[in-house]
Amino acid sequence: MVEHPLSNGGKAVMTLESVQTLIDALVAGGYQVIGPTVRDGAIVYDRIAGVPDLPAGWRDRQEAGRYRLERRDDAALFGFAVGPHSWKRFLHPPVETLWQADIGDEGLSITAAADPPSKFAFIGVRSCEIRAIAIQDRVFCEGPYPDPGYEMRRRNAFIVAVNCAQAGGTCFCVSMQTGPKVESGFDLALTELLSGNVHEFLVEVGSAAGAEILRQIPCRPATDAHRAAADRVVAQTATQMGRTLETDGIKQLLQGNPNHPRWDEVAERCLTCGNCTMVCPTCFCTTVEDHSDLAGQSAERVRKWDSCFTMDFSYIHGGSVRKTNRSRYRQWMTHKLASWIDQFGTSGCVGCGRCITWCPVGIDITEEVAAIRATDAAPKGDEYGGA
Repeated sequence: MVEHPLSNGGKAVMTLESVQTLIDALVAGGYQVIGPTVRDGAIVYDRIAGVPDLPAGWRDRQEAGRYRLERRDDAALFGFAVGPHSWKRFLHPPVETLWQADIGDEGLSITAAADPPSKFAFIGVRSCEIRAIAIQDRVFCEGPYPDPGYEMRRRNAFIVAVNCAQAGGTCFCVSMQTGPKVESGFDLALTELLSGNVHEFLVEVGSAAGAEILRQIPCRPATDAHRAAADRVVAQTATQMGRTLETDGIKQLLQGNPNHPRWDEVAERCLTCGNCTMVCPTCFCTTVEDHSDLAGQSAERVRKWDSCFTMDFSYIHGGSVRKTNRSRYRQWMTHKLASWIDQFGTSGCVGCGRCITWCPVGIDITEEVAAIRATDAAPKGDEYGGA
């Protein structure tokens, strides 16, 4: 082990065996460890018990509407991009009971939602995903009405980040300035280093909690050679982006073109299935349902993920505000890349590429922006105001 505990920004080197020790230390610390694992032909995030659960030697091939796994020629644990899951699945659950009401001998009783489960430790969080978590933090934790469930889950989360060593065919984090290097928002950050038969990890401390866990992990001081190797990994990944997105003036571009003919063209292909919003790590829209039993003795209120692509989402008495594919796709993309900036001071897109990969018909958000930009005739500064 290192002789002296590392402070924030300190770096050390771990072996492959030490990754298991890290997972064991987190479990011993009361964390439910969540990481990438192979299931149903994809790399998903789920509970893991150790290194054998991680996707060693697997990579993903991604293009618009296409995803497949294939074997690598090495045993990298994190040699893939991102899959259909994002960490919001755990911090902002797809289904959550808000309260339950029961009628008993003593009358009506209302029970608030149970406290969130054990603390989460996330293993393998990419830079773009940390940025996505930060965006959801702004939505759920800031302002006059923070979400108590999200706030508690987020406060207790331990993040082990990973600097990307493999970009996907639909990645464009460089364009969004969200990766591939992890800059902040983590407790520990790993860079996987493979050279011949040597399999090591440069680990950087990002918090006091990270330093405390690292005290329990066998590691040794990082050398200049280790730091240089880690820098090369990130630099190489930055050259592998499968997509680019020109962001200069994008807010004015989209808000100034509510009637651009490209919206009609994309509507001819869009199935309004909502896949893009389900896989997006920053989309946060929900609906609320009330359920009761047949005897009328109990009821509950449940919150579920929803999508601006559904007819019911914008339903007001008399009908839906956004009745067409055109208006719903335009709402999603304009909100994500433009009006999100008005609401939260940042883009709602982190360049992970999930919405492109998991669209059944391969609609590409970067292609749609480029098409509008190529024929932009809107007066600069015009605002988006259509439904």
